[in-house]
Amino acid sequence: MKVLISGGYGFIGSHVADRFHKEGYEVFIIDNMSTGRKENINFKHKGYQLSVEDPKCEEIFRSNRFDAVVHLAAQVSVAESVSNPRLDTESNVLGLVNMLTFSKKYNVKKFLFASSAAVYGMNDKLPLVETDKCDPISPYGISKWVGESYCLKWSQLYELDTVCFRFSNVYGPRQGSVGEGGVISIFMDRVISGQTLYIHGDGEQTRDFIYVEDVADAIYRASYSSVLGVYNLSTNSERSINSLVDVLKELQDVKEIKHTPNRAGDITRSTLSNEKIKAELDWSPMYDTDEGLSRTYAWFQSNQASRESAATATTATAQPSSLRTWMKSVQPYAENVLAFALTAWIVLSQQSSAYGLIDVELFYITIIGIIYGNRQSILAVVLSIGLFLFKKLNDGHEIVSLMYDTDFFFQIAIYLFIGLVVGYSVERRNRMIQAKEQKIDELEKRYEFLNGVYTEVREVKDELQQRILNSGDSFGKIHSITKELESLELEKVFMSTVNVVKSIMDVQTVSIYTLSPNRSFMRLVAHTNVSGAAVSKSLRVEDHAYIQKMLADGKVFVNKELNDQAPLMSVPVYHENTIAAFIAIEGMSIDKFSLYYQNLFKVTSDLVSSALSRALAYYDATESRRFIEGTSVLRKEAFEEILSSKKQAKSMHNTPYLLLEGELGQLSLKQYSEKVASMLRETDYIGTVNDGQVVVILSNSAEEDANFVLSRFAQKEISMRVVEGEL
Repeated sequence: MKVLISGGYGFIGSHVADRFHKEGYEVFIIDNMSTGRKENINFKHKGYQLSVEDPKCEEIFRSNRFDAVVHLAAQVSVAESVSNPRLDTESNVLGLVNMLTFSKKYNVKKFLFASSAAVYGMNDKLPLVETDKCDPISPYGISKWVGESYCLKWSQLYELDTVCFRFSNVYGPRQGSVGEGGVISIFMDRVISGQTLYIHGDGEQTRDFIYVEDVADAIYRASYSSVLGVYNLSTNSERSINSLVDVLKELQDVKEIKHTPNRAGDITRSTLSNEKIKAELDWSPMYDTDEGLSRTYAWFQSNQASRESAATATTATAQPSSLRTWMKSVQPYAENVLAFALTAWIVLSQQSSAYGLIDVELFYITIIGIIYGNRQSILAVVLSIGLFLFKKLNDGHEIVSLMYDTDFFFQIAIYLFIGLVVGYSVERRNRMIQAKEQKIDELEKRYEFLNGVYTEVREVKDELQQRILNSGDSFGKIHSITKELESLELEKVFMSTVNVVKSIMDVQTVSIYTLSPNRSFMRLVAHTNVSGAAVSKSLRVEDHAYIQKMLADGKVFVNKELNDQAPLMSVPVYHENTIAAFIAIEGMSIDKFSLYYQNLFKVTSDLVSSALSRALAYYDATESRRFIEGTSVLRKEAFEEILSSKKQAKSMHNTPYLLLEGELGQLSLKQYSEKVASMLRETDYIGTVNDGQVVVILSNSAEEDANFVLSRFAQKEISMRVVEGEL
């Protein structure tokens, strides 16, 4: 499952990302880093530094195909929305429309939008419910209200499932003290650093404070639920500012408290009803304000040093940056003045008439225009005209006479013409170069972004390809392994089954039990016992609830309670639409204890059922050729084939068996077999080796069982001995 969280590096977004990650989702984040911090996320994810209104966001949707989109990115400052409503609209409205459009285009299943209690405006009703009138008083509140309308219309027009949450006052770890920050984060910073607390008004104004992890929980639950529409997300309780300070005093000594005048436009009381979301989402807040404040204080206290160092670093880097900007703006003027000083020195110090033929001012104007463009060339023209006038006056000319001197005005016209032409030409060329460079820069950024997306897709593709090639449950691997089940010999099918299940499910222990004809016992027919651990050879159905459950519903049993009297998983095996056996597995790693592996186990059991049905059909069809007529004694060839399977199972899985040998004596083969068969299980076999010699295979019987078995035969006056070595 994939989820995209816009604003995922921010205060609320990072907690939402944490929750989805813990639930096993692949997390993708879009954030322009205006208020977000990458340090807020400490798990593997994919992040893109983009604004939500950027068209490049489409590449992210196209490449990943998200199941859910959580839109938290926004301009969050009410004051900023008032001073710059255009910026607020670009981020909060255009960005939202961008996300909605791509979500619809690329088949997102659920879109969740973060709205705000600011949509209610100055409504004095308590508590506020979702149907109450909305009358926002700031551009921020207006943009959130408009955003809700867009979400509802997208749901109606394009059938995109949308949910809008009107947050009350969210607080908790990672909250900043500016921008998205609230009164709690500001108080925390000041208390921990020993500063004065400033309270607007008398401090009796109330707010509905909700802990951030409760918000993340509601968003996660809504992502897979059927709820749609607008919901308040709150605790439905009032808490005064003074009561917050009282809790802080219990956590740490407060240095000083000062009251300031009420802020204009502040709401006196605020509470949002959460009855609708509690009823329809089966959600309720887990943290009361006291516990939430305690957890928030602990985080602020442990992270205060890093927050202060980050703020200091930001200030330190901001100062040199502004100084460099100022120096860069002053540099052209300084160099122009320096060049003019050199020009004036050359002009005023000319002694030879030969050098006087060279118009140094024209060189100065041309060079400055070429280097700096129109603005500096005009300044150079003004300075050159002043120098030319000074030189004329210094040579004895009067200002009045210069007014009638055509050469004087011609020279000034030349300066102006050269300055304007050179400056304009260079400025035009610079603008063209700048436009080209900007286009190249945009293309390079787009290429870098697309290359990053391409690289990411390639990595995912390579990883999936590697899984297909190497995974024990890939189609190729399953096909290769299940070819072992093609045998028509029942014993070989059982042995192959434990091999197949062990390989596909990647477990340590596999056991197969068949159901007795009276359906009261399960008999062990095959298992992997490499470790030598004890395995029950028979199970009474009435003693095991999980067997009764499987026989009743015919479904995969999963030991979710981790009962040590039951296997981790077991699955029924069918023959002719009736449960004939079941497969049990142990030693599965916890990461595979999932629905995926349950389904995989079920598919494997279906393959085994098919193979078992074929083997049993073959067994029934060839019964007359396998047994000596009128007895339950296998013919020599059939017996040796079963014995070979037993030897192979012992070699591969340490599955024990006993081989007993006896003499017919005065009994016929039919009489002997009837006496022996009455004491054998369904999984044991009788065969002959030579005339007058009978051999019995006791399945899943070890050497320590031999004395008990032989004594049972002796009670029936049947003499047998354990065969050691080869027959």
